[in-house]
Parts: sequence; C-alpha cells; structure tokens
Amino acid sequence: MHAVKRNSPTVLEQRGAYRPTPPPAWQPRTDPGPLLPEAEPYRVLGTEAARKADPALLRRLYAQLVRGRRYNAQATALTKQGRLAVYPSTTGQEACEIAAADVLEEQDWLFPSYRDTLAAVARGLDPVEALTLLRGDWHTGYDPREHRIAPLSTPLATQLPHAVGLAHAARLRGDDVVALAMVGDGGTSEGDFHEALNFAAVWQAPVVFLVQNNGFAISVPLEKQTAAPSLAHKGVGYGMPGRLVDGNDVAAVHEVLTEAVRRARSGGGPTLVEALTYRIEAHTNADDATRYREEDEVEVWREHDPIALLERELTERGLLDDEGRQAAKDAAETMAAELRARMNADPVLDPMDLFQHVFAEQTGQLREQAAQLRAELDAAAEDQQHDEPGGTGR
Repeated sequence: MHAVKRNSPTVLEQRGAYRPTPPPAWQPRTDPGPLLPEAEPYRVLGTEAARKADPALLRRLYAQLVRGRRYNAQATALTKQGRLAVYPSTTGQEACEIAAADVLEEQDWLFPSYRDTLAAVARGLDPVEALTLLRGDWHTGYDPREHRIAPLSTPLATQLPHAVGLAHAARLRGDDVVALAMVGDGGTSEGDFHEALNFAAVWQAPVVFLVQNNGFAISVPLEKQTAAPSLAHKGVGYGMPGRLVDGNDVAAVHEVLTEAVRRARSGGGPTLVEALTYRIEAHTNADDATRYREEDEVEVWREHDPIALLERELTERGLLDDEGRQAAKDAAETMAAELRARMNADPVLDPMDLFQHVFAEQTGQLREQAAQLRAELDAAAEDQQHDEPGGTGR
C-alpha cells in the first residue's frame, strides 16, 4: 500500500466547506487564584489572631465543647447498655460540630449526616429526639421544620443536593436563608457530592459545604480515596472557593464558617470548607478501628484535642479559671444525667404509626394494611383482657 499524502486539499476544502482558522486565545471564565484554599490549614488558637477573638464567644464555645464531649461519652455508654442500636461518635470532632451550629441564624437550615447528632443538639434539638433514629424508634425522631434541621442522613452525601435545592428555592422566593451541609471525607467520593457542588456553583446557591475530614471513611484512609492536594481544592473545579482549616481549632472553624455563611447570604454563592480533624473513637460501636490504624496515630491527635486547645488559650489570657472549668463540667453532667434518665425509660410506641408520615394522603393499600393491623391489635388486646385475673375468660 502507498501512504496517503496530505499535501493535496481534502474534498471539503475543495468545496469551500472547510476554512481552517486558528482557535482564539483561551481565557478562563474565572480566575482560579482567589478560589484556591490555603497552603496550610488556617488556625487562630495559639496565634496572634486569637488576641482579636471575642472573649465572650470563646467562653461560650468552650462550654459547648465540654457539653459536646460529655454528650458523646453518654451516647456511647447508652450504646453499650443496649439503649441505642448504634452510635457514630464525634469525639475529637466537637469543634466542627459546635461551630457549624453556632454560625447559623434562626431561619437558616442545617443538613447533617448520620454522625452529626451533636451539631443538631447544639442547634437546639432535644438530645433524646436527636438519638431517636439511632435507637430505632423512628425514621427521624423530630420535626425538621421546627428546628430547621434536615433528617440525619445515613446514605452518604444524599443530603447535599437537598441542601442545594432548598437554598436555591429560598433565594428564588426572596427568603433570607442559608443552608449549611455537613459531610465526611468518605462522602466526597459519592456522586451526590459532585452533583451538589456543580449545581450550587452554577446557581450561586446560598449554601456552605463543610467537609469533616477525620482521616477515614470507615476503614479507608483518605489517600486511597483521592489524589487531590486537599479536599478543599475540589471546589475550584466547580467554580467556588475552597477553604482549608484546622478542624480542632474551634475559633478558626467558627471564623471560616461565619465568613462563608456571610458570603452566601450576601449573594456571593457557595463555599467548600475542609476541616482537618480526627475520629478518635471507632466508626461506630460495630467497628474495630485497631484493624486499620495504630494507637500511636490516635495518641498524636489526642494531643491536638479541641477542648485542650481552647482551654489553654483561655487560661493563658486569663479568661478561664478553675471555677469556670467546673461550671462547664457541672452543666455537662446535668445534661448527661437527664439524657441518661430519659433514655433509660422504655418508650411508648404505637404500631399504627407505621402508616403515618409515609404519604400526604394514604394510598388504598396502606389503608387496607392499617385496617388489618388494627384488627389484629384489637384481637390481641381482647385476648389479653380475657386472660387477665378477673377477666371474663372463654
């Protein structure tokens, strides 16, 4: 065979249908520079920036951190006692949980993952209601509209598109609402994460994404999930700024999230915040973390504990004394005692609730099933009445 020579014009060129022209000089639609995250995680505690922090805010955050740590310990104990089916602890991650709840206004919405019950409690949700899902009594356990807290999401990252949809709808209606969506590092590997970021950036939706990078997606370390320089860098690809922050520095997380919420509220669009933290305890009570990480690694992070970091700052500045520490501990113990007492009481459950809150209007099939169950319950109650002492018998 002879090689085809390309010196002669093609058929399209001969017909005048093809006019090769040089492409225009390509320019990015957005300068990526301002979208890039910090080279190092942003910190406040232990730096000069801490001197500018509001003392009242720091003391309030300290009390909430102590309460949050006690909440985690009590919920873990309830799991061991069989009062909870499962509990995904946030011990070591309290700074992210507390800051996320604190930066929101009353009209804003929080979209938590299954690990973020502490954020929901810090937002104002009754601790018992926050744990009802993990107890196995209800699908949610609380009215999302009352506290503007979306249902705790067990499927990874599915709450993120919901947050974007709500935020976008609020903006279209002219409502002053910001949505803050929480997700773990494992959730960033889900398609819902990428779809949510893309829609949020295109629509410039007033939403803030908080990624709690605690090092592991159950047993999978971050380096086996992504080759990105950081998870915060992922925001650049969608056209939103990424922020990288020390997730155990509650003052830094609070400041970064406050700025992101303010930016979203003013029409600046979404922000992706990656908070570097660590999951001190196992994934859940069903997990054996010793199979995939060494205790030495855990101890390094214990030395970077969020409560200890803030306590050191407050003490050095003369803003916290022994009396203040004890007051925070006493308040936390009061909360834990009340939670323990209420969770130790067996709940009164109505089987007929199975058919409630499924559809706005029950389907014919549901009505039929409800009637069948009601008949069975009435028959069982009648049999019990006959069998009791003094009953009519049969």
